[in-house]
Amino acid sequence: MIKKIILPILLGSSIASASEVVFYSTQANPLKEADAMRNDVLINYDGEVKFLPQEAGPFFSRIEAESRANSVTLGVLGALHGQFPQIQDSLDSIDDILGAVPDIKANKTMSDLGKLGTENQKYIPWMQATYIMAANKKALPYLPEGADVYALTYDELAVWASNIKEATGDAKLGFPAGEKGLMHRFLQGYLYPSFTHSVVTEFRSDDAKDMWKWFRDLWQDVNPRSTAYSLMQEPLLTEEVWVAFDHTARLKDAFDQRPDDFIAFPAPSAKEGRGFMPVIAGLAIPKGTPDREGAASLIKYLSQPEVQVKTLKATGFYPIANVELPADLPANVRIAGKAISQQAGSADALPSMLPVGLGDLSGQFSKAYKDTFQQIVLRNADIDSILNRQAVVLKNIMSTANAPCWAPDKPSEGVCPVN
Repeated sequence: MIKKIILPILLGSSIASASEVVFYSTQANPLKEADAMRNDVLINYDGEVKFLPQEAGPFFSRIEAESRANSVTLGVLGALHGQFPQIQDSLDSIDDILGAVPDIKANKTMSDLGKLGTENQKYIPWMQATYIMAANKKALPYLPEGADVYALTYDELAVWASNIKEATGDAKLGFPAGEKGLMHRFLQGYLYPSFTHSVVTEFRSDDAKDMWKWFRDLWQDVNPRSTAYSLMQEPLLTEEVWVAFDHTARLKDAFDQRPDDFIAFPAPSAKEGRGFMPVIAGLAIPKGTPDREGAASLIKYLSQPEVQVKTLKATGFYPIANVELPADLPANVRIAGKAISQQAGSADALPSMLPVGLGDLSGQFSKAYKDTFQQIVLRNADIDSILNRQAVVLKNIMSTANAPCWAPDKPSEGVCPVN
């Protein structure tokens, strides 16, 4: 007998039959991606599944309404890492499922994020996007002696940039520091974690001061047109730049147009590790789901390496599992995919998550980092004075948003402190 549904207005025509697992997701929401999920990714699943992508607002509303009414119809939840805390109390513990997906469990850096700061697994990492480094192969002969481009340090990056400039007469290291560039993500997700193991709390620490001094020195060997670059694929193609940092989507054209000329590689590391900013989507199960066995089976299916590759083709998000990407994928996917896997799977990997809990203040948060960069690096302002001033700005943002810390900062009781 089918259980009576008591949320008809909210659930409407999306009610599943008793034998279906409802896969409810904020990801793969565009029509083309949703169709690819149904027709290419889920088609071979041994069971009935209804894929229902949804915008974030209705997604949260339905989960919370079903939980309050104690009438859960949803089976698997797909969402970004930063979206799960809002529904954390409605999520079942899924430690048993993590143990059944060894290819995902092997990436401890990623799987630990799925605990959401608790003792139990709350979601299984599903797919990822991120930022990486790219280089024209012409730059490789100038690497420091003994340096491995796939396990580079920031000090080695500085020597590499200096070597290239000395040999060619031109600064060939580039960053997306233009008005529409993603320079703030480099600061938040790469430099700060690598040098301070923090983004917010240690904003003006001694390690942060040393980091900014190092970066200002490095900038002498950075292409001065970096302050006009929004996407690094263009200066890479024109060879104004030989080595660059950017989001994978903003390196795509360079890899596709000249796949034999470029390599992708992980971001460098410093004293605290190899900081990087993954955009992670995960799979969770709501408490009280009507068919937990079916939900667990679907998560295990989506975690298989071959299905992760299909998901990549459908969504453009890369696998969490360390998989061999097939040759029929576009060049940009094959080139970037290897670097993404190496970066996330490195022994010193240190993920820095996108800001959580800032709401409408996210733009002001990023502006604080961009302003700090402009004052210290571009205008040679006093490091202590600028960090003290911007620390006040950050404190006000965190307090107004009532935002707790996120990785790599330690979990906080209440507002994330700025020491």
